[in-house]
Amino acid sequence: MLALDEATASWAANFAHGPGFEPKIVAFVCNWCTYTGADLAGTSRLKMAPNVRVLRLPCSSRVNPLFIIKALERGADGIIVSGCHPGDCHYSTGNYYARRRLAILHDLLAFMGVDPRRVTFSWVSASEGGKWQQVVNETTERVRQLGPHHTEQCSSTGRVGTYHDGVA
Repeated sequence: MLALDEATASWAANFAHGPGFEPKIVAFVCNWCTYTGADLAGTSRLKMAPNVRVLRLPCSSRVNPLFIIKALERGADGIIVSGCHPGDCHYSTGNYYARRRLAILHDLLAFMGVDPRRVTFSWVSASEGGKWQQVVNETTERVRQLGPHHTEQCSSTGRVGTYHDGVA
């Protein structure tokens, strides 16, 4: 099993944009609700944008804001974080921690010059395949309208001038 950092790094190689922009979106989802809901959407053959790569975590509270910044830095154009509905968390309060962290992250992203609309937070239960489809399609369309994300906007290394879409 790849470590989270290795997984996002391996995707970065596949995130180079071609001539037509198609957003690359990383989804951090909880194992118990959203991942099962996403699986239900897939097995129900619901039509979804193919732009999302799913990373399954034990709980949405496991999503460190640094994971999101690193994913954006390594070429993702958008992020989805999704967990259990309030009151349904298998670890009691993990989704509340995630919600608080992402509220703070939204302000930090704006401070860093990253449009906070690139990050979506949602609650999707195991029986909500249709809702997962809606989250994926709406996020993909919103990020498509925002255009490619330029990595220097969130570079933790201070490097500037590198665009992941190949434009200098």
